[in-house]
Amino acid sequence: MQGRLVWLHLLVLCAMTALLVLVQTWQLYGEARERIGERAITASRIVSRLPSVVQGAQAGVQNAALNLQVNEIRAQAEADFIVVGNRAGIRLAHPRPDRLGQPMEGGDNIEPFAGREIISVARGSLGVSVRGKVPIWNAAGQVVGVVSTGYLMPAAWHLVVGALISLAPWFVLALGLGTAGAMLVARRLRADILNLEPEQIAALVGQQRAVLAALREGVIAVDGQSRVTLVNDRAAEMLGPQTVRPQAVTPQSTPAPLADFWPELALLTRPVQQPLSRQQNLEVMLKGQPILVNIEPLGQSGAGGGGFVAGFRDRAEAVALADELTHARGFVDVLRAQTHEYQNRLHVLSGLLQLGRPEEALRVLNAEIEQGAQFRQLLRDVQVPRLVALLAGKRERAQELGIDFQVAEGSNLSALWERHADTLVTAVGNLTENAFEALAGQPGTVTVLIGEDPEGAQVEVEDSGPGVAAGVAARLFTRGASSKGEGRGYGLAGVLGRVQALGGQIKHTRRGGHTVFQVSLPAPGNTALVSAASEPTVSESSAPRPPA
Repeated sequence: MQGRLVWLHLLVLCAMTALLVLVQTWQLYGEARERIGERAITASRIVSRLPSVVQGAQAGVQNAALNLQVNEIRAQAEADFIVVGNRAGIRLAHPRPDRLGQPMEGGDNIEPFAGREIISVARGSLGVSVRGKVPIWNAAGQVVGVVSTGYLMPAAWHLVVGALISLAPWFVLALGLGTAGAMLVARRLRADILNLEPEQIAALVGQQRAVLAALREGVIAVDGQSRVTLVNDRAAEMLGPQTVRPQAVTPQSTPAPLADFWPELALLTRPVQQPLSRQQNLEVMLKGQPILVNIEPLGQSGAGGGGFVAGFRDRAEAVALADELTHARGFVDVLRAQTHEYQNRLHVLSGLLQLGRPEEALRVLNAEIEQGAQFRQLLRDVQVPRLVALLAGKRERAQELGIDFQVAEGSNLSALWERHADTLVTAVGNLTENAFEALAGQPGTVTVLIGEDPEGAQVEVEDSGPGVAAGVAARLFTRGASSKGEGRGYGLAGVLGRVQALGGQIKHTRRGGHTVFQVSLPAPGNTALVSAASEPTVSESSAPRPPA
């Protein structure tokens, strides 16, 4: 990469040097021609004022003495020729005697015969030359002839070559300095572009655009002045159509201020004295909706930082994924508990049969059948199959933990609530699991009550545990609030979001030494969406209990 850059730079330097030489040559040629022209016209003026020249031109005939005198002056002036012509343009003096008496060549005598001095470049009998022509005036003020002093063009080029030779060291010095500069620039550029070739850079840019377009998470890049420099398609959809898409980002494009699109994030990441640090799962509002944001700082440039890249997604989508994972884990736990319990029961029945006590084995089997039938009888009026399956699984889980799990007699729920089965499963599943954990492995009772009336549905989960800890009760439904350590405290926040999305509410209280969580949902026809950011109704607990 460095060699290619150096050779490219050298090629550019050579081209620029050649151009400079050409310009300088043309300029020197013009100056040389001007200087030679001034010498020529000065010599012509001197010759034109000589009495012998004036008399010879006025006579208009050849004169050997005149020709000799003019050639002596030519030698002193170091001119290539001095020609004297009469009014008819016939040569009276010339360096070559055989051309005396012949017409002057070049076609540039019109101006001198009109009484004006000129400097011209024309082709004569001796070749192309720079000429200085002056009219010859007699005593009466009449033009009686012309004097033409000339220097052939090789003389002009001789001056140019001499000047270029004197400038050659400077050209070589400039080329050497340019080469050294090219190597330094190439080395610096090589470090800046991570030793990548141009075609590799182009391929990476194409891959970057494809990756950004494929992401279902919004991604934006923000520079150190809080200006949006890059967004992917998903981010453009969430922020608005006026944002800059990646294909439109060019060196000439003007980055837009982040505050124009997302004031809340701009306020959160505004430049401060300390550099911006990496942050994960920040909850930031965007157009009134909660958004989860991950911030990755870019290269730092002083205390103000060097900008950042932010990836973000709708919190509702994240919560939905978390709920699905929670359901999957819950079903796994249910299956594991059922497997464990049925293995125990099979072992008991097998042992009784091996001991020759079939009557007792039959009694155990009938007892299990009766308990199952009684439990199913309690759920006969709950017509939401997924909720019934969840409660059956929780019963098995409770038996494994040594907890007395009950469904209150008279529980009922019509098939109309099947449309909200996900919310009901999430709420009942989280609340019952929290109740199990509240007992902390100690024997106790957990009771679930499900009811329905014209106004909606009510779910109560009651446990005999110690209650919610006083230090957590006020923020129990806040995301991350938990006394169980890092990574906990998300279940109740998710339940709250789903319940409030249907226009319902959730609260907790202490009743008769038991902790009761109550969920109320309006009838499906009366459901009204409310903001997930509103605060729940929370009753103070009188005794401490680990939260969910």
